[in-house]
Amino acid sequence: MNILFAASEAFPFIKTGGLGDVVHSLPIALNQLGDDVRLVLPAYRDVLASVDGLKELGFWDLPGADVTHRVRILQAHHEGLTDYLYLIDVPSLFDRAGNPYVHSDGFNWPDNAERFTVFSRAVAQMAKGIPGTDWHPDVVHCHDWQTGLVPAFLSMAHPRPKTVFTIHNLAYDGHFSRDDFTRLALPPEWWSPDYVEFYGGFSMLKAGMVFADQVTTVSPTYAREICTPEYGYRFEGVLQHLGDKLSGILNGIDLEIWNPETDDHLVQNYSVENSKQRQPWVKAKLANKNELLTQIRLTRADVPVKAPLLGFIGRLVEQKGVDLITDMLAELFRTTDAVMIILGSGDSLYEAELTKLADKYPARLHVHIGYSEYLAHRIEAGCDLFLMPSRFEPCGLNQMYSLRYGTPPVVNFTGGLADTVTDATAMALKDKTANGFVFNDVHADALLSAIKRALTIYKKPKQWQQLCETAMQQKLGWEASANKYQALYQK
Repeated sequence: MNILFAASEAFPFIKTGGLGDVVHSLPIALNQLGDDVRLVLPAYRDVLASVDGLKELGFWDLPGADVTHRVRILQAHHEGLTDYLYLIDVPSLFDRAGNPYVHSDGFNWPDNAERFTVFSRAVAQMAKGIPGTDWHPDVVHCHDWQTGLVPAFLSMAHPRPKTVFTIHNLAYDGHFSRDDFTRLALPPEWWSPDYVEFYGGFSMLKAGMVFADQVTTVSPTYAREICTPEYGYRFEGVLQHLGDKLSGILNGIDLEIWNPETDDHLVQNYSVENSKQRQPWVKAKLANKNELLTQIRLTRADVPVKAPLLGFIGRLVEQKGVDLITDMLAELFRTTDAVMIILGSGDSLYEAELTKLADKYPARLHVHIGYSEYLAHRIEAGCDLFLMPSRFEPCGLNQMYSLRYGTPPVVNFTGGLADTVTDATAMALKDKTANGFVFNDVHADALLSAIKRALTIYKKPKQWQQLCETAMQQKLGWEASANKYQALYQK
């Protein structure tokens, strides 16, 4: 089938989170299954600087906010997408430095409503026919609120391709004012609770849900959770009304980038399958741990690798349960010999609190404010446990990286975490299905209790090795999920 992917970001061109990873990896997996997937992105300054082979296909004049924009359609080179990457070039909207959604001061770009409405109009126009080509999509697959108006615009076209809309995180809803709605010359009949009106404004996310032929989220559990008031962000009624139109398909991970057998960030590579042909994975993982401890200077008077090493990588925000970690660290250090490394950035209050804790416990805690791809890989390989106590997690990737690297995750039972981590209960350990540790109460005491359960098993090498080997043998790539998307497209 011919599939047009529409998104506001994609690795390696521009990325702010998991959306960029999915929009990079899923089309590659679908192409390998025989589909013809083409990707369209806004022509941000950073994207134009990172591509080659630019070819101008044509121009459209499309309405914006009280102005008509001259929109240029470009084709660029991209190996993973059979050389088909399309860019929507509107310099007044996209030719600016930095983050695609927010200004350097942290505030949303004030013209985001116009930027992504014009982008959506252009994508809908492309779905009817790309200048200079005879290629037409059977399905247009849209991602998150920035493309929510694409299914809406296409609903007015006859004939038209089918549309799939994927919600990567319901917390970001693309909510704008009625004045924006009017200035953007959107159809007046859309201003209704049955369509895009949402609590006095209009929501591009809601538009995607209402107008798309199928709506997906990035894990089965999250698809169920967002239909409840606790996780629904006031959209639960809309989502419940979707019925069978809503489904959850678990994300995969890039098995080439995140592969302990070939990862050049590690001091020793390892694989549970090839342990007999190379350094046994247990010794290799120990070598990575020792190197990481030395690098971050968490050495101790006794043999440093004997103390369990805990890791956390993520945004330092409430969603990620950072406060659960800070609240239980003193008790963890008082009652166990564990040490910990934290990598991330976010809320300035969390950054300050963690820095203060690192100063208080210099031999037990290392905090790196910011992000380092190199250090992230070393943490996944060198740690014994990975903490991911998110309050909600649509899918999550780090717990899957941890499984891949034989670092059992400690997670809250929510979203994609619930779908990927099997708690190390006595029964799960016995039948060799356990791959991590799960707690059900979003509280620091529950997190600490789960960590202590893990450390009890950590002291039993045979049981611990089996747990890690089960984790490393999980099927975490995109093939299974790509097959499910294929079935959805064909449906």
